[in-house]
Amino acid sequence: MTISLIIDTDPGIDDAAAISLALNHPQLDVKMITTVNGNVNIDKTTANALKLKYFFNSHVPVFKGASRPLISNPVDAAEVHGESGMDGYDFKSPTDEKISPMNAIEAMKNVLKESTSPITIVAIGPLTNIALLLATYPEIKSKIKQIVIMGGSSGRGNVTPLAEFNIYCDPEAANIVFNSQLPLVMIGLDLARQAMFSHEFIEKIKATNQTGDMLSQLFQHYRTENVHEGLKLYDVFTILYLIDADLFNVFDANVQIELQGILTKGATVVDFNSIEPNCQVVHSPISNYYQHAFLQALAHCK
Repeated sequence: MTISLIIDTDPGIDDAAAISLALNHPQLDVKMITTVNGNVNIDKTTANALKLKYFFNSHVPVFKGASRPLISNPVDAAEVHGESGMDGYDFKSPTDEKISPMNAIEAMKNVLKESTSPITIVAIGPLTNIALLLATYPEIKSKIKQIVIMGGSSGRGNVTPLAEFNIYCDPEAANIVFNSQLPLVMIGLDLARQAMFSHEFIEKIKATNQTGDMLSQLFQHYRTENVHEGLKLYDVFTILYLIDADLFNVFDANVQIELQGILTKGATVVDFNSIEPNCQVVHSPISNYYQHAFLQALAHCK
């Protein structure tokens, strides 16, 4: 049974890997890609989504979303992903691709409203678009099957000692989403830190096909924490989880977002002992099989 998806993203090198797998996997039906300000600015994240669409000759529509957080000042991660957000590969730019004038929030609302069955939202950037969707059109909540979020941490952060980048970028938006009472899955830093991809494994990715070669070139310019030990492909795990959730250890938890702390703004406060959980936290891999799962998914790409 195929899973219908909306991908909300800020490409981003690890976003590119997640989008590549999602656009080509037979179990997944991507209805649209929406872009958000995050790893780089909204014009660059939108351009990068279009480059990936063109690379795969995909007909999935791309819609431009929020250009800044709800309240906070914009930050970016160009030092991690490069100035363009996807440095390292010479993509052919679409020559006649025109972005729709409809904004991402309206486009998501329309697709959800018209769908005959609930759709999963995969959010692999700051949660600004999703928060605006829920706040503006609360009536479409019933059309959302679940929101699978790459963001947060039950331990240490990666942009501050306690905050993960996607949540830190727009904590107010994250607060709206985590308190939406929708089915949520949080895939945070914990999982990627325990499920790294070695540099030797990246060579296997490179040799798989044209997509693997493209991704391996991007990975050479990807500057995650402790990159000498291996790569943390955070966003990829949203797609691997949807393909086979049994590969991972998942726990119920109550997750709240720190909004006021001078030193802790954007932290995800994860209570695994709460009697009122509001999401499932994907915490660690069952085994190293996630690497094989990545190669299996990559094999569906060109």
